[in-house]
Amino acid sequence: MKLRTFLVLLVLVVVAAFALLNWQVIITPTALSLGVADVQAPLGLIMLSMMAALTVLFLASLLYLQTTVMFDARAHAKELQANRNLADQAEASRFTELRSYLDAEFKRKTAVDSEAKAALVARIDQLERDLRLAIDQSGNSLAAVIAEMDDRQRGGNLPQR
Repeated sequence: MKLRTFLVLLVLVVVAAFALLNWQVIITPTALSLGVADVQAPLGLIMLSMMAALTVLFLASLLYLQTTVMFDARAHAKELQANRNLADQAEASRFTELRSYLDAEFKRKTAVDSEAKAALVARIDQLERDLRLAIDQSGNSLAAVIAEMDDRQRGGNLPQR
């Protein structure tokens, strides 16, 4: 129990005890002026009734305020949850968009790499063909020179230096 609630209950108990202890004085009739007429009524009972009415009015006002605050808090909680869900959906959308962008970039990069690899392989193949042709031509030239030297040696016609 909160301290305020305890203090309010304590004050109400003290007032009730005071009223019980002085009940004979509270119900004793007294001459009261209402402004236009004089009446005989128990002043203590009228004052105690007004205090009870004010207490009921105060409790009703307190109950109304607490109910209003509770409904407002519930509405704010629903709005907060809706905003949280909206933010989560936006974040998921951004992640999906990022994933699709990265997938597209990886596919593009793979295509560029494949094209570069194909061009490199074609260039290497061309260079290999050119090298083999050059080797074959060098081999043929060397064979021709060796054959010519062999022919000259057999024929004894070595060029003089």
